Amino acid sequence: MIRELPLGVYINADTWLHRLSPGVKFALLVAFILFVTIWPTEPWHSMAAFTFVLALYASAQIPPKVAWNQLVPLIPILGILFGFLWFQNGLAAALTTIIGLTATIAAANLLTLTTTVEALMDALDRALAPLGRAGELTSLTIALTIRLIPLMLATANEVLDARKARGSGFSLRAFGTPLVIRSVRRARMIGEALMARGAVD
Repeated sequence: MIRELPLGVYINADTWLHRLSPGVKFALLVAFILFVTIWPTEPWHSMAAFTFVLALYASAQIPPKVAWNQLVPLIPILGILFGFLWFQNGLAAALTTIIGLTATIAAANLLTLTTTVEALMDALDRALAPLGRAGELTSLTIALTIRLIPLMLATANEVLDARKARGSGFSLRAFGTPLVIRSVRRARMIGEALMARGAVD
C-alpha cells in the first residue's frame, strides 16, 4: 500500500529552500522543467540535471527514505515508458528522456516537501487575485484537488485494510466499488457545503 505521496508530506526544517518564497520556488521549478525539456540531448546531460536535484535534496535535509517513497509509485509507469522509448528511439534517447523526466518529478516533489500546502495556496491566491471571480474559482478548484489527494489515498488504504482484516484476497471489483462510493459521497458533501456557503452559482 502507498502511505506517502506528493502533496501529502512536508518535511519541517530550517533551510534556505524552506525559507524561500513559494512563488519564487514555483517559478524556479517551471524554469527547471523547461530547461530539462529543451537542453538534454545525451544521457549525461539529464544525469547532470538529476544530480543537481539530488544536491538540492541534501541541502534541504530531506531524508533519503522520504525522497524515495515519493518516486516509488511512479516507477512502473516510468519503466513502461522507458521500454516504449527504447523500442522507438533507441537506448540513449530513452535514457535521456526518462532520467530528465525523473529529475523534473523529483524537483516538483521537492517543492511540496519544503513548502506547506497552506503556503502554496496563499501564493496561488495572490497570483490569481487580479483575475477576480475567475481567479477565486480557479484557486478554489486547485485547493480542493490538492486536499482531496491525501483523502483519496486514505480511503484506498482503509478499503485495503478492511479486506485484509477480513482475510479476503485482492479483488479489483471489491476494491473499486467501495472506493468509488465513498469518493462520490465525499464529493456530494463538499458540493452541498460549497452551495450552502454561496461559493458556487
